[in-house]
Amino acid sequence: MSKKVMPIGVFFAFLLLFYLPGNARNAIPQQSDTTIIDTMVYEMEEVVVTATRYEKKIIDIPYPVVRFDNVDFQYARKVGVSDVLTSVPGLLLQSRYGNHDVRISIRGFGSQSNSGIRGVRILLDGIPESEPDGQTRIEAIDFNSVGRIEIVKGNLSSLYTNAPGGVVNFLNDIYFPRSFVVSFNDFGSFNLRRNGFKAGIRTKDYAFLLTYSYHNYKGYRAHSEDYWHIVNSVLDIPLTSRSNLQLLGYYVSGLIRLPGSLTKEEFEEDPFQAAEREEKLDFRRVSQKGRFGIRYSTFFDTAKNNELQFTLYGTIKQFDRPGNKYKIITRYGIGGRFRFLNRSVIFGRKNEFSFGGDLLHQTGPVESYDNFGGAKGDILSSLLNSIVANRGFFIQNSLNLMEDKLDLLFTGRYEEIAVKTEDRLQAVRSDEVRYDEFTPKIGLIYKFTPSLALYGSYGRSFNVPAKNELENPPSFDINDPYLGKLLNHRLRPSKTKNMEAGIKYRQRRDRDDFFSHLKMEITAFNYRIEDEIVPFEILSEVFYRNSAVTNRRGLEIGADLRIYKGLNINLAYTLSDYRYDRYIARSIELDSTGNFVFRDRDFTGNIVPSIPRHNLFLAASYEHALSPHLTAFGKISHWYTSGLYVDDRNSDITDGFRLLNTAWGIHFKMTPIDILLSFGIDNILDKTYVAFTNTNSADQRFYEAGAPRNFFGSVKLGYLF
Repeated sequence: MSKKVMPIGVFFAFLLLFYLPGNARNAIPQQSDTTIIDTMVYEMEEVVVTATRYEKKIIDIPYPVVRFDNVDFQYARKVGVSDVLTSVPGLLLQSRYGNHDVRISIRGFGSQSNSGIRGVRILLDGIPESEPDGQTRIEAIDFNSVGRIEIVKGNLSSLYTNAPGGVVNFLNDIYFPRSFVVSFNDFGSFNLRRNGFKAGIRTKDYAFLLTYSYHNYKGYRAHSEDYWHIVNSVLDIPLTSRSNLQLLGYYVSGLIRLPGSLTKEEFEEDPFQAAEREEKLDFRRVSQKGRFGIRYSTFFDTAKNNELQFTLYGTIKQFDRPGNKYKIITRYGIGGRFRFLNRSVIFGRKNEFSFGGDLLHQTGPVESYDNFGGAKGDILSSLLNSIVANRGFFIQNSLNLMEDKLDLLFTGRYEEIAVKTEDRLQAVRSDEVRYDEFTPKIGLIYKFTPSLALYGSYGRSFNVPAKNELENPPSFDINDPYLGKLLNHRLRPSKTKNMEAGIKYRQRRDRDDFFSHLKMEITAFNYRIEDEIVPFEILSEVFYRNSAVTNRRGLEIGADLRIYKGLNINLAYTLSDYRYDRYIARSIELDSTGNFVFRDRDFTGNIVPSIPRHNLFLAASYEHALSPHLTAFGKISHWYTSGLYVDDRNSDITDGFRLLNTAWGIHFKMTPIDILLSFGIDNILDKTYVAFTNTNSADQRFYEAGAPRNFFGSVKLGYLF
């Protein structure tokens, strides 16, 4: 471990020592106002609202925080999250079929979810995309509409529901400086087509954003095509100098076919084939969903020291899920959140106190039919009404202990989540589970200079099972008290104690040609998880159980350095040492005759599957002004990931892989015309590799291939008014 980590750490320690003297001589105060540039791409002050639910600069937050603006990914492929956020240390993005279906994991949370995102709270404009139980799908995220992305790593359960891994907040691009219209036209390998528009209107009375994207992709595996229609809109109305109203809405409709996971033999024969069952039964997800929200915020005083914010929203979702059964899922949700913030002085020290709450209630039927080659059978075999509700209240207080030096942050949240299932096919019967917990967290940050800070935190988290994880597995004990229950009462919430410590440095010296910009952060963390929720299979159906105790230790190193004028180096490295400290479970396996057998297995000491020990991203980019109106851009990146264990037994480990990618572009800006052309190649060396592992598959279908060599291009035409 030390042989791989120390050279990187030593290099950045020396770099920091080199940089500090220049900071004392040439520090430039950070501007408090938005920098408005006469173009569709613009930069804003580095302020993040996700971490503490009120505005803070990244250097002042005692957690590891990363922020991306749309200028950071304007030349990228932008089909899925993995095209944009690969450079974040601690964040693991495992793309299944090269489209939006990406497993998002922060410090191992979410890594064993074989469907959807778990353990990481996903927000769109501050409103949860995550379900009340924490399960998330991100069909509504459109990177042509997103203006910035905020990622907070580490335990955020003291502020958000089911967020032991962290929070990702996608914010639509409402803070543009002037009116515009843009046409997007993207193309690429495997019949990738993405077309759409983005329009923004700004007046002294309001700002309005409307985007539409159509996505169509054949896919690089058999039976993996998808298409999507995505509409996003935001209306921002400043009612007075102290109050503001926002209306937010989206609609999504689309389909993705699922090629399934392969056995090792199938993968070695043809890694891009579809699994026979998935193709024969036409496994797919057909989705329609919409959301409308209204947000009102106001300050009570001219000094803006007392703020109140309310958000109300409603959702309607319908999902067709042809799988082993043909399921039709309908969900109606209503939610709200509020927050009060007070800034004051206590005994001569600045203090910020806030409290607030969240409520989300979701209900709807789940219909099951037989699946005949992808077609719905005529006979209704199951009708369940699913009700999931969560409510939570939080408090937080940030106290400045030493002026402009030392801050103490305390957060705490009480959470209550209820899951109820009603069987309505014949005689009505129901089953219900409830969970509640208080999760506190305390953090300290000490600023040696305005640009250099040391921080640490300790907290607890509480992660309840998602509704689909609570399906009761078959029991083989006639004396089992939970035999025949609709929900799995054996499955307990996972609880975590975690510590982290880190150092962050952020500085700009625009008057210098060499080393003018540097952003760096190094974080070490340790998690002790009791009753971690782990998937397993019985007859190709996925169920969930608890491991006893899991220990996760890790190190994250991230840096973004401008070496000379437009030449930048970006590095992200994660070391993950995740092991089961104590874990004995019943394992469902295939014997030598091909029959399923049940054995009690001791997994104590094994490595947690689906997480690489080493994850390294390194990129060099160069941007150069060819003329006052024309800028050229080039980037080459290298991504290395070590192998993944496929199951709790550690029965097999995939080969590590190295991918080489590149992107190029030119940007022409002459008001009112704005034209951006980009082109790129991913996996230049055409490596065959396992990008996703289907954890704990009983029939050993663990393996899903990453994309082979592929190209992409984009033409963006804009007009500013």
